[in-house]
Amino acid sequence: MSRSYFLFIALTISLLLIAGCAKKPAPVAAQPAPPPPAPTASLSANPDAIEAGQSTQLTWQTQNATDISITPMGTVEPNGSRSVSPNESTTYRLTAKGPGGTQEATARVTVSAGASAQGAVSETEAQAFARNVKDVFFDYDSYDLRPEATASLQSAAAFLEQHPNLSFTIEGHCDERGSTDYNLALGDKRASAVQDALVKDGVKGTRVRTISYGKEKPFCAESNEQCWQQNRRGHFVLQR
Repeated sequence: MSRSYFLFIALTISLLLIAGCAKKPAPVAAQPAPPPPAPTASLSANPDAIEAGQSTQLTWQTQNATDISITPMGTVEPNGSRSVSPNESTTYRLTAKGPGGTQEATARVTVSAGASAQGAVSETEAQAFARNVKDVFFDYDSYDLRPEATASLQSAAAFLEQHPNLSFTIEGHCDERGSTDYNLALGDKRASAVQDALVKDGVKGTRVRTISYGKEKPFCAESNEQCWQQNRRGHFVLQR
């Protein structure tokens, strides 16, 4: 064989050895899994100040939590609303636990003893209040006052101006259709619409409280229009 052939063979072997000795690329490290998201939690009371015997609405929301509880109520759903009637001032504590940790939220409800015996409303005044201050009813998905409601509130305002010692709560109520959060907001607008009409007619706003129960405290439990109409109301409660 020729010398050039042996040189070709030697060169080929040299190139193969050089290629085999080249540095291999480092393996790509596996990316660690992202940590689970931390829970979020919120808790509110509306109103946050009541008199003994009255109720308030607790509303809460959580995310990324699998174990949710409210002290002193116990285990609750991730999002919700509930009416409570504490006998004394109470701090409600929401604890939301999940794979990403624990989150807490609190809401303080202050409970006062109510009117003193000296300033208590007499039974006669309570009966007169019930006769002269009538509930206001609303159309479906509306917080606009009907013409008959406007006339009724004008009459109620005239009575209330003659009895300046009477204070009261306006409760906003809805029928069962729609979400809990939507109906709480709608009930609040209904109660506020009634309050605004009374204040416009001369009743001092300091005498009036408003609260929304949404669809949580229906007056009628049947699922029909006649029943729903009874539940779409602004309801008056005399404060004693």
